Amino acid sequence: MTYREQQRERITAKREALFKDPGNGIFFGKERDFVLSEPLINLWEGVRYDAVDYFERNNISWWQSDNAEPTGHLLSSQIACLNHLYFIRQREDVATAILKRLDPNIEHALLVDDGYVEFEFVGSNENKIPFRLGEKSLTRGANCTSIDAVMIGLLKSGARQMFLIEWKYTESYSNEDKYIKERAARYDHLITADGSPFIEGVDARVFYFEPFYQLMRQTLFGDQSLAVRDYGISEYKHIHVVPMQNKELRERITSPQLTGKDLHDAWVKVLKDKNRFIGVTPEDLFEPVRGMADTKSILHYLEERYWR
Repeated sequence: MTYREQQRERITAKREALFKDPGNGIFFGKERDFVLSEPLINLWEGVRYDAVDYFERNNISWWQSDNAEPTGHLLSSQIACLNHLYFIRQREDVATAILKRLDPNIEHALLVDDGYVEFEFVGSNENKIPFRLGEKSLTRGANCTSIDAVMIGLLKSGARQMFLIEWKYTESYSNEDKYIKERAARYDHLITADGSPFIEGVDARVFYFEPFYQLMRQTLFGDQSLAVRDYGISEYKHIHVVPMQNKELRERITSPQLTGKDLHDAWVKVLKDKNRFIGVTPEDLFEPVRGMADTKSILHYLEERYWR
């Protein structure tokens, strides 16, 4: 049984207890027992209305939803990201603790938009990074390179550092080659440029297999953000959050020319600055939050829903 199958079975068994929902919501035109009939309650009750309002006022697309509401799919990684991180938007202490976990040189968290986490990020109002990557769309959450969540920390040196966070849950990928001329024209020159974030001599085609295709675009996103000093940053880190039990994602290297003991090891090998990339599990990311004031409700929810 794959991790996705295990999680689907586990969360469906807990559906009534956790959500008081009968399931059988519509997904791709069919009723599914792992899709809530009331999508809104897919979000933790402490953030659900604020999160929906945030998406609406920022014109952000919900994954696999034609409506102005979240998906009811219980295995959505977009929902998992919001359930873990949205409450941090107004908690400087929690945001600081998490950033210090990722980099001990952080002094404290800084506001990004009007909170300490910005979601489906495409750059500041002054710098729309997908355009710098040659992309034509700026729809946050769909059809362009956007980052699941972004945070900014003040370093002890006084410099600002951006944290680009990609959140995975039950995803897994085949070894489908996504290399086409249109994509090559957009990204290959950035991959092979002298100032590229990738090691010299790397064949651009190795990056056109998911999840490396996404990691490549997010790395270029960070590089371009640094080039224009978006939000005044002088450094960035790329954070890849993957559950430890998702071996189908962690242990499979889909690109034939990449090697390593796992996904993260293979990725670090192609980076010039290997310290800019951090692979972490959700539980490890939240380790410093345990014991902090007013976090028992959210931690209990995350434990029950995702970590067991």
